[in-house]
Amino acid sequence: MNPTRARYGVIFFAVTLAILSYIDRVCMSKAAPHIVRDLALNPAQMGKIFGTFGLAYALFEIPTGWLGDRMGPRKILMRIVLWWSAFTALTGWMWSYWSLRITQFLFGAGEAGGFPNLTKSFTTWLPENERVRAQGIMWTFARWGGAFTPLLVGAMLVHISWRWAFTVFGGLGLIWAFFFYGWYRDNPRDHKGVNAAELALIGDARKNAAGHGDVPWKKLVTSRSIVLLWAQYFCLSFPWYFFITWMPTYLEKYRGVPESTARFYETLPLLLGGFGCLFCGLISRRLSDKFGARASRRALAIAGFGGAAALMAISVGLRNPMWTMVAMGMASFCNDLAMPPSWGACMDIGGKYAGTVSGSMNMMGNLAGFVSPVFGGYILQRTGGNFPIYIYTMAGMYALGTLCWPFIDPVTPLEPVKAPEAAAA
Repeated sequence: MNPTRARYGVIFFAVTLAILSYIDRVCMSKAAPHIVRDLALNPAQMGKIFGTFGLAYALFEIPTGWLGDRMGPRKILMRIVLWWSAFTALTGWMWSYWSLRITQFLFGAGEAGGFPNLTKSFTTWLPENERVRAQGIMWTFARWGGAFTPLLVGAMLVHISWRWAFTVFGGLGLIWAFFFYGWYRDNPRDHKGVNAAELALIGDARKNAAGHGDVPWKKLVTSRSIVLLWAQYFCLSFPWYFFITWMPTYLEKYRGVPESTARFYETLPLLLGGFGCLFCGLISRRLSDKFGARASRRALAIAGFGGAAALMAISVGLRNPMWTMVAMGMASFCNDLAMPPSWGACMDIGGKYAGTVSGSMNMMGNLAGFVSPVFGGYILQRTGGNFPIYIYTMAGMYALGTLCWPFIDPVTPLEPVKAPEAAAA
């Protein structure tokens, strides 16, 4: 009997949700100049609005990842998508600095846990040799969804206001939630489309489907690999949030690029970042087979951090905005070489606690999502728009991330799985 391929449906739903997630986030950065104008905001206030989303997202990552481990991703992802869709739509109807900031906090709180719960579903539905590739595919399309959002939002803003654009994007999540809840099951054994051959192929991954709320917190917070995973993800996310927050302002206000041209330049970082995820996902298994998973993940992440640091620093000195964006785009490509290794490490280290481990790592990434745009707004407010200081800081963060990976063991589980004989004894 040939195995069915129902497990690829999990990848499809992960990809489509990742795209929606990034469309909703990038919409805010693209609409920022219009929001600043209509609500009479200054750069520091807009930076705090950007950062509030990241702060709320960070605070609720671990609780929502833990709930996915305990209750399963099906219920938790439904709650996440319905919540964030509602607050995406409500964003378009805010009238002041504080109303928008509160809505962004609730938006971030609702969206938190999406990627950890998708990661949990991968550990349940996919055999080990397919997981990193699946992460690469998911993050590729997440980036590409964000890459084309400036073009999409720019075209929409010609015909409708930024307020109605948020309302439209909020409705897309409801469609996803309807189809996902009808199709997905926390345990592949309970899915009618999975035959015995595919269950055998999935193998022990199904054991991760049971509820696991008893997280060994002491082991988690004292694990060198996990603490360094947190640190490197903060360093990875700090520069990346520039691309989905201050980038349109940088191009249009600092570099003087017309909005019609800027929207095409804005696609480069996320577009090339997607290619970085795809490239990493495609070669990771080949490198792993040749050098081992530990060495290949370290090498890809170190190359990514080092290349991104150099390219961000180079971008400051380029006078032509097009070449500046090419350099930043290639920095994003390098940035995303580290994405699949990071999330693959969460799956392998976390095992049955993958939702919690990935949630804790993503929490640190989104703390950077709070710090980075707020820091950027502060610098711009104090210096009258001096972006180079901000960009050099980003390059420095990438350099720090390079130092973490030689000391991370991305394959050894937090709690080693007992052999069947030992378990029986």
